[in-house]
Amino acid sequence: MRPSLAAKPGPQPVKIACRNLWKIYGPPLKRDLAPGPGADPEDFAQALRATGRIPALMDASFEVHEGEIFVIMGLSGSGKSTLIRCLTRLIDAEFGEVRLDGEDLMAAKPRDLINIRRHKMGMVFQNFGLMPHLNVLDNVAYPLKLQGLTRSEREARARQMISLVGLEGREDALPHRLSGGQQQRVGIARSLAVEPDLWFLDEPFSALDPMIRRQMQDEFLDLQRRLHKTIVFITHDIAEACRLADRIAILRDGRIIQIGTPADLLLRPADDYVAKFTADISPSSILRVGDIAEPGQDTTGAREVAADQPVEALLADIATGTTEFSVLPAGKYGGGTLSAARVLRILARQNDGTDGA
Repeated sequence: MRPSLAAKPGPQPVKIACRNLWKIYGPPLKRDLAPGPGADPEDFAQALRATGRIPALMDASFEVHEGEIFVIMGLSGSGKSTLIRCLTRLIDAEFGEVRLDGEDLMAAKPRDLINIRRHKMGMVFQNFGLMPHLNVLDNVAYPLKLQGLTRSEREARARQMISLVGLEGREDALPHRLSGGQQQRVGIARSLAVEPDLWFLDEPFSALDPMIRRQMQDEFLDLQRRLHKTIVFITHDIAEACRLADRIAILRDGRIIQIGTPADLLLRPADDYVAKFTADISPSSILRVGDIAEPGQDTTGAREVAADQPVEALLADIATGTTEFSVLPAGKYGGGTLSAARVLRILARQNDGTDGA
């Protein structure tokens, strides 16, 4: 019996959210210089610039759901790292709010923030940040020492994390004895050792060679399938973003231009800037069947395909004459129908006039 067409599952609870976040560099702000309710952010930004200030982050708002990989991307200087540092309060925003599990982080006292970072947040940065005088085991165990765990407790958990990232046998190695990819694995293991609720990664793979970078992306996705972390991931690489993300936020000059799934950005870019970002991405390698399926019952005699299959998996059938597909619910996708003509139009980036795709 054929599965019934199922609706897409609803979003998970919100893990972290920011509302109308501003980060401004320059002279201290006067009391009367603040974004008014309902005011155009660009007007306020212009007023700031006129006084010699730099709005590095402008009116940023979004939510990240539990278990989601939320990627923030943009060109160098767009505000990506500023945003992630405001979310963790490594730097303070001038306006707006950040909430973790509903708690107002902007109001948290310094000691509370330290405890939140030590127990709820994991962070991985581009430069790895390993301590050169400590071996792999001690590097991974170090944040657990700050938590006050005994030596036996922290070494036991550190060994688990080292095994998780595939570095068994290298526990005694110093960082300079490791390759770039191995050093990054140590950084990942160390950030996971505290068993964080929320995992921040700021361009963690950008310093790696392309082949190692691809391997690390594979391992990252494998880790996420096993651990189901809530992740905020920074990158300037649209191919990496599309490969890893559940949703992507694109920044330009401190403003969020569009938030959506990789399919949203490919099929329905908000403007020419977003379209240029995705221009070199092959839709067939990113899109899933469920991204472009249309509502409706299955077509008699149509080829059955799972909604979570990549679109490129259909090309062989289309080449041999298949014209209609019955899309079965799978993963996060519901079912529907899909024609070969629609597949080819979308892959050719031609709008079929039905849904902007």
